[in-house]
Amino acid sequence: VQLQASGGGLVQAGGSLRLSCVASGTAVSGNTFRWYRQAPGKQRTLVATIAGDGSTDYEDSVKGRFEISRDNAKNTVYLEMNSLKPEDTAVYYCMRLRGKYWGQGTQVTVSS
Repeated sequence: VQLQASGGGLVQAGGSLRLSCVASGTAVSGNTFRWYRQAPGKQRTLVATIAGDGSTDYEDSVKGRFEISRDNAKNTVYLEMNSLKPEDTAVYYCMRLRGKYWGQGTQVTVSS
């Protein structure tokens, strides 16, 4: 199982980014995937979950701003991030819950 995350970058506050997590060796359909983030000097925290049945859940601070989704044909999980804030600055990681497989992180920096 390999997860390849991309899409991070530098954006101004209020802007948007879309992160992608391309999976290989596993199907995104039917599996639970999560996005986590880790800010400098802080612990890694859960941001969003998409379950095997397609249901989603979000950490309170991103509700209404972030959306997790998947494209089964592209075998990719996305994190659409809108109305970004400086406190969203972190390295973002995707993870398949079963077996706890992690992708490499992608840096998101939001300037004020």
